[in-house]
Amino acid sequence: MIRRAIYPGSFDPVTNGHLDVVDRARKLFDEVIVAVAHNDQKHPLFTLEERLDFLRSTIGKLDKVEIAPLNGLLVNFAVARQATAVIRGLRAVSDFEFEFQMALMNRKLEATVETIFLMPKEEYTYLSSRIVKEIARLGGEVGEFLPAPVAQALRAKLNSERSGQ
Repeated sequence: MIRRAIYPGSFDPVTNGHLDVVDRARKLFDEVIVAVAHNDQKHPLFTLEERLDFLRSTIGKLDKVEIAPLNGLLVNFAVARQATAVIRGLRAVSDFEFEFQMALMNRKLEATVETIFLMPKEEYTYLSSRIVKEIARLGGEVGEFLPAPVAQALRAKLNSERSGQ
Protein backbone atom coordinates (compact mmCIF):
# COMPACT_ATOMS: atom_id res chain seq x y z
CA MET A 1 0.00 0.00 0.00
CA ILE A 2 1.26 3.46 -0.90
CA ARG A 3 1.75 5.78 2.07
CA ARG A 4 0.19 9.02 0.86
CA ALA A 5 -0.11 12.29 2.78
CA ILE A 6 -1.87 15.58 2.15
CA TYR A 7 -0.15 18.86 2.99
CA PRO A 8 -2.95 21.44 2.88
CA GLY A 9 -2.67 25.19 3.06
CA SER A 10 -3.54 28.47 1.45
CA PHE A 11 0.09 29.04 0.36
CA ASP A 12 -0.61 32.75 -0.20
CA PRO A 13 2.23 32.85 -1.13
CA VAL A 14 4.31 29.70 -0.74
CA THR A 15 7.33 30.37 1.49
CA ASN A 16 10.64 28.60 2.01
CA GLY A 17 9.16 27.29 5.26
CA HIS A 18 6.38 25.55 3.31
CA LEU A 19 8.96 24.05 0.97
CA ASP A 20 10.95 22.77 3.92
CA VAL A 21 7.88 20.99 5.32
CA VAL A 22 7.22 19.42 1.90
CA ASP A 23 10.81 18.18 1.80
CA ARG A 24 10.49 16.66 5.27
CA ALA A 25 7.18 15.00 4.38
CA ARG A 26 8.71 13.46 1.22
CA LYS A 27 11.15 11.58 3.45
CA LEU A 28 8.30 10.02 5.44
CA PHE A 29 5.74 9.19 2.75
CA ASP A 30 5.69 7.57 -0.67
CA GLU A 31 3.64 10.47 -2.04
CA VAL A 32 2.78 13.96 -0.81
CA ILE A 33 -0.12 15.90 -2.26
CA VAL A 34 0.26 19.63 -1.68
CA ALA A 35 -3.37 20.76 -1.57
CA VAL A 36 -4.03 24.45 -2.17
CA ALA A 37 -7.17 25.48 -0.32
CA HIS A 38 -9.86 27.66 -1.78
CA ASN A 39 -11.72 29.40 1.03
CA ASP A 40 -14.52 31.87 0.28
CA GLN A 41 -14.11 33.35 3.77
CA LYS A 42 -10.53 34.44 3.10
CA HIS A 43 -9.42 37.05 0.61
CA PRO A 44 -6.05 35.83 -0.67
CA LEU A 45 -3.66 38.18 -2.40
CA PHE A 46 -3.06 35.61 -5.15
CA THR A 47 -5.71 33.67 -7.03
CA LEU A 48 -6.00 29.92 -6.60
CA GLU A 49 -4.47 29.40 -10.05
CA GLU A 50 -1.53 31.70 -9.26
CA ARG A 51 -0.85 29.82 -6.02
CA LEU A 52 -1.03 26.48 -7.83
CA ASP A 53 1.37 27.82 -10.48
CA PHE A 54 3.85 28.99 -7.82
CA LEU A 55 3.91 25.51 -6.34
CA ARG A 56 4.17 23.85 -9.74
CA SER A 57 7.14 26.04 -10.63
CA THR A 58 8.94 25.47 -7.32
CA ILE A 59 8.23 21.85 -6.37
CA GLY A 60 5.97 20.48 -9.08
CA LYS A 61 8.75 18.47 -10.72
CA LEU A 62 9.93 16.81 -7.51
CA ASP A 63 9.52 13.06 -7.22
CA LYS A 64 6.71 11.98 -4.94
CA VAL A 65 4.98 15.39 -4.99
CA GLU A 66 1.66 16.32 -6.58
CA ILE A 67 0.04 19.76 -6.56
CA ALA A 68 -3.78 19.91 -6.42
CA PRO A 69 -6.58 22.35 -5.62
CA LEU A 70 -8.61 21.65 -2.48
CA ASN A 71 -12.30 22.46 -2.21
CA GLY A 72 -14.51 21.24 0.60
CA LEU A 73 -13.58 19.21 3.64
CA LEU A 74 -9.98 18.17 3.95
CA VAL A 75 -10.85 14.71 5.27
CA ASN A 76 -13.14 14.06 2.29
CA PHE A 77 -10.30 15.05 -0.04
CA ALA A 78 -7.91 12.76 1.87
CA VAL A 79 -10.27 9.79 1.63
CA ALA A 80 -10.93 10.41 -2.07
CA ARG A 81 -7.17 10.53 -2.71
CA GLN A 82 -6.53 7.47 -0.49
CA ALA A 83 -4.30 9.46 1.86
CA THR A 84 -3.73 8.19 5.37
CA ALA A 85 -2.21 11.33 6.84
CA VAL A 86 -2.48 15.09 6.89
CA ILE A 87 0.75 17.03 7.32
CA ARG A 88 0.64 20.25 9.32
CA GLY A 89 3.59 22.52 9.96
CA LEU A 90 4.08 23.84 13.47
CA ARG A 91 6.26 26.92 13.77
CA ALA A 92 5.68 27.81 17.41
CA VAL A 93 3.59 26.95 20.44
CA SER A 94 1.09 29.57 19.28
CA ASP A 95 0.23 27.37 16.26
CA PHE A 96 -0.38 24.31 18.40
CA GLU A 97 -3.77 25.05 19.95
CA PHE A 98 -5.50 25.76 16.63
CA GLU A 99 -3.78 22.86 14.86
CA PHE A 100 -4.60 20.50 17.73
CA GLN A 101 -8.31 21.43 17.56
CA MET A 102 -8.32 20.90 13.80
CA ALA A 103 -6.58 17.54 14.14
CA LEU A 104 -9.14 16.35 16.71
CA MET A 105 -12.06 17.52 14.56
CA ASN A 106 -10.60 15.82 11.49
CA ARG A 107 -10.18 12.62 13.49
CA LYS A 108 -13.81 12.87 14.62
CA LEU A 109 -14.95 13.33 11.01
CA GLU A 110 -12.69 10.59 9.59
CA ALA A 111 -10.84 8.28 11.98
CA THR A 112 -8.73 6.69 9.23
CA VAL A 113 -6.84 9.91 8.54
CA GLU A 114 -4.09 10.82 11.02
CA THR A 115 -2.52 14.23 11.48
CA ILE A 116 1.27 14.48 11.53
CA PHE A 117 2.90 17.66 12.86
CA LEU A 118 6.24 18.62 11.34
CA MET A 119 8.48 21.44 12.49
CA PRO A 120 10.40 23.40 9.87
CA LYS A 121 14.07 24.23 10.19
CA GLU A 122 14.75 26.73 12.94
CA GLU A 123 15.47 29.45 10.40
CA TYR A 124 11.84 29.23 9.22
CA THR A 125 10.03 29.08 12.57
CA TYR A 126 9.17 32.79 12.48
CA LEU A 127 8.10 32.71 8.84
CA SER A 128 4.49 33.01 7.68
CA SER A 129 2.88 34.13 4.45
CA ARG A 130 1.06 36.87 6.33
CA ILE A 131 4.27 38.31 7.78
CA VAL A 132 6.08 38.10 4.43
CA LYS A 133 3.25 39.97 2.69
CA GLU A 134 3.34 42.66 5.38
CA ILE A 135 7.12 43.09 5.02
CA ALA A 136 6.72 43.40 1.26
CA ARG A 137 3.83 45.89 1.58
CA LEU A 138 6.03 48.07 3.77
CA GLY A 139 8.85 48.01 1.23
CA GLY A 140 11.05 45.37 2.86
CA GLU A 141 13.06 42.76 0.97
CA VAL A 142 11.50 39.28 1.04
CA GLY A 143 13.81 37.41 -1.33
CA GLU A 144 15.34 35.27 1.40
CA PHE A 145 11.92 34.07 2.58
CA LEU A 146 10.39 33.05 -0.75
CA PRO A 147 11.40 31.15 -3.87
CA ALA A 148 12.75 33.71 -6.39
CA PRO A 149 9.80 33.60 -8.85
CA VAL A 150 7.34 33.99 -5.97
CA ALA A 151 9.22 36.97 -4.52
CA GLN A 152 9.21 38.59 -7.95
CA ALA A 153 5.46 37.96 -8.38
CA LEU A 154 4.75 39.35 -4.92
CA ARG A 155 6.63 42.57 -5.67
CA ALA A 156 4.82 42.90 -9.01
CA LYS A 157 1.41 42.26 -7.43
CA LEU A 158 1.98 44.85 -4.70
CA ASN A 159 3.35 47.39 -7.20
CA SER A 160 0.25 46.98 -9.39
CA GLU A 161 -1.98 47.43 -6.32
CA ARG A 162 -0.11 50.62 -5.38
CA SER A 163 -0.48 52.02 -8.88
CA GLY A 164 -4.19 51.18 -8.85
CA GLN A 165 -4.20 48.60 -11.61
